[in-house]
Amino acid sequence: MPTVYGSERRTHPLIWCVAIICTFLTIIVIFTGLVVFIGYLVIRPRVPYVIVTNAHLDMFDTSQAGLLSIQITLWMKAENGNHDAQASFSDFEYDLSFHGIRIDTLKNWDFDVGKNSSILYKFEAKSMSIPLDPEQEVMVSQSINQNRIVFHLLGHTRARWRVGPLKSVKFWCNLFCELQFHMDGTSFESHCTPKFK
Repeated sequence: MPTVYGSERRTHPLIWCVAIICTFLTIIVIFTGLVVFIGYLVIRPRVPYVIVTNAHLDMFDTSQAGLLSIQITLWMKAENGNHDAQASFSDFEYDLSFHGIRIDTLKNWDFDVGKNSSILYKFEAKSMSIPLDPEQEVMVSQSINQNRIVFHLLGHTRARWRVGPLKSVKFWCNLFCELQFHMDGTSFESHCTPKFK
């Protein structure tokens, strides 16, 4: 005959202990989430980034021997929109290319940007006497005839900043820019796309 349980059956004390511990853990997780969310709303952290602010084509010459010489001046700005945190930038490295021909690599030392400020850096990228194959010579001629010379700037910077009482946040700021110039050196319709990861 099966056992009949009466109203005297009670929950084991171990079950109550586990239930109380789980309740406390749930309350702690909810409280921590609220603190982080309210901290985010109060601090409103902004992701530091790097962007090209200006560019000028100083030289774009080809010789009859099929050699290309290029010089470009770029102004890049590191921006930190955080009112309460200083940002640090490291591993600053960007490659400048013309239709797959690498012109130069722009590098910078590690540096800091103060709260709610920015730093502007000037770079001179140049490459002299780049040998061109026949296809590349045609590309250069077309660019000159169309009065539209396109360069690509691709690279990354590692950014780090402290968000309130939380530990520092680190991420990669990747940048892809299409820089377009007229033969007189002025830039036009250039655009950059930053991506963070």
